[in-house]
Amino acid sequence: MKRIALKPVSIALCAALLIGSSAGITALAVKSSDSEAKTTAVDTDTKAADTEKEEEKKIEKDETVYVIAGADGSVQKIIVSDWLKNAISAAQITDSSELENIETVGGDQSYTMSSDGSRVWDAAGNDIYYRGDIKKELPVDLSLTYMLDGKIVSADEIAGKSGHVTIRFDYKNNQYSNVTIDGKEEKIYVPFAMLTGLILDGDSFSNVEINAGKVISDGSRYVAVGLAFPGLSDDLAIDSDEVDIPDYVEISADTESFSMSNTVTVATNSVFSSVDPDALDDLDKLTDAADQLDDGMKQLIDGSAALYEGVGTLLDRSGDLIAGVDKLVDGADRLRSGSDTLASGASALASGAKQLAGGLAELDANSAALRGGAEQVFSALLSTADKQLAAAGLTLPALTADNYDKVLSGAIASLDETKVYELAATTAREKVTAAVEAQRGTIEAAVTEAVRTQVEAAVTAEVRSGVLAKVLATQNMTVEQYKAAVEAGAITAEQQAVIKGAVDAQMASDTVKALIAQNTDAQMSSDGIKQTISAKTDEQAALLIEQNMNSAEVQEQITAALEQAKSGAADISALKGQLDSYSTFYSGLCTYTYGVSSAKDGADSLASGSATLSAGADTLRDGLTTLYDGILSLRDGVPALRNGVSQLRDGAKQLDEGLGTFNTDGISKLTKILRDDVGSASERLKAIINVSRDYNSFSGITDETDGNVKFIYRTDSIGD
Repeated sequence: MKRIALKPVSIALCAALLIGSSAGITALAVKSSDSEAKTTAVDTDTKAADTEKEEEKKIEKDETVYVIAGADGSVQKIIVSDWLKNAISAAQITDSSELENIETVGGDQSYTMSSDGSRVWDAAGNDIYYRGDIKKELPVDLSLTYMLDGKIVSADEIAGKSGHVTIRFDYKNNQYSNVTIDGKEEKIYVPFAMLTGLILDGDSFSNVEINAGKVISDGSRYVAVGLAFPGLSDDLAIDSDEVDIPDYVEISADTESFSMSNTVTVATNSVFSSVDPDALDDLDKLTDAADQLDDGMKQLIDGSAALYEGVGTLLDRSGDLIAGVDKLVDGADRLRSGSDTLASGASALASGAKQLAGGLAELDANSAALRGGAEQVFSALLSTADKQLAAAGLTLPALTADNYDKVLSGAIASLDETKVYELAATTAREKVTAAVEAQRGTIEAAVTEAVRTQVEAAVTAEVRSGVLAKVLATQNMTVEQYKAAVEAGAITAEQQAVIKGAVDAQMASDTVKALIAQNTDAQMSSDGIKQTISAKTDEQAALLIEQNMNSAEVQEQITAALEQAKSGAADISALKGQLDSYSTFYSGLCTYTYGVSSAKDGADSLASGSATLSAGADTLRDGLTTLYDGILSLRDGVPALRNGVSQLRDGAKQLDEGLGTFNTDGISKLTKILRDDVGSASERLKAIINVSRDYNSFSGITDETDGNVKFIYRTDSIGD
């Protein structure tokens, strides 16, 4: 029987399912330690009670486990981030965790250790964020194997090499429970989904393929994303000859000078944990789900068929494109012919200019009176413009026929938005700076108080370390010996509490408090601290200046100045336009009055210009000829475009046929298996879901807390 390769229809959707359930710093916990097997039985009668319990508001623990690994997947360090979600606004939160070196994140919340080893956080109604280290077997082991030209090589050996490379991600599921199904005890693995992604440089890699995922290229790089479910085939008890569920990810490519950035793998069991097992009691719903999967695949096939038909339509309309290009050729030919007519018209214009020269002599008799009147009008316009500018608050030289253009152009340039903005911003900054400097004393006092708090905290920590050493000295132990004994479990929690109490008692003494205050004052008086305070004060002052500059009030003032400048520039431009119009008339009139007798020469110049126009028309005609030749080349290339569209249609047809085959060989067979054995499938799916829900933490969790967990593996880069 042909095997069915189940590949994700949408990698983006899978990624959303895997990652979208948590944000920021998250945390998780486990009720069972390590991957120790548990024996449970599927009990459908308890699900109603579980549903009611889920509806109650509880403390939630959201956990993210960061696995720092080598290029071969070997674990180097495990860091856990926990988020205690205080949905009930509790004053205190009791938490269980195996983490070491715990640090709070984004807050200064503290905790106390209870007699049972749990931590009681002083939450004050808020969420708690913390992180720490842990040494513990992971539920899923990740390993990477590299092959170059069919030979297994190490990460160090493949760096900088060229050839055909295969990168394989293997996932070993270690987390399972023993579950009774149909009266038989079976091993059910926690259904982790493994989403692996990596980026390959397009300059170094080509022909990139993936066995269970998707490869996307933006032209400069390849993004490969794969999805695997280690252990899920065994959980579902599906014959691998019928359905092949990927349990590894393999990328193959051709490479030159191999190098690879960090890879990221996300492991989560939230896909199955989020499913309500009670819904599986309804066999009709389970069957309907299979039908929906089948119908969705059919719709995808219908869509690919529509793509094929649409490309076919594009191919058919390419004939219209060819016809349109032919029309463009005809139009260019007619435009070229019209340029000949333009050249003839320019020649006729030159002839007419000569006739104009003869008539101009008759007008010379009245030129003196006309010139005097035009000069009076120009003077009146310039005087009126001076009054308007003065009324607008502008101080400018008196306008004359010779300087008005330079003066008004300069005024318009001075009102340029950039210049006005710079001036307004500079003025505003000077005012803001002066106001902030007036408050420098207050700023310095606040900075000093903040620095003192930091210094006091450091001094307190140093003194506490010394007190601890003295307390331990009475027990003939050093601090290092004590820490080693605690880590080895040689010192009980009660003994640790006694030592902590002794340290706390000395720290609370007046002598120690006085010592802390004395050392704090001494450090505050040092030149280094004074320099720090001065620098911090400068920083705060600069920050306040920028905040005020970015305030709505200041920005509104600057905007108002810009609007005033814009309006003024527009008014001056309009005034200059009026004067330009009359200046053009006046200049032309003066030219007429002072040389009407020489207008004939001007007409001759017009004729000469007409000749230049004629020559330009000839040049235009030559250019249009070149355009015509280019359009002919375009028309010759249209058949190649038509051939490319034909190839695109063939590719769409292959997609349509391939999806049909995938549906027949894959989805249809899978849904048939589900329909044929729906009863057994329901009980098995319930078992998988319950095992997934039971695994809700890695570092530890209390029975009263709800939890979820995901793992993020990051491997080292290779080469550059």
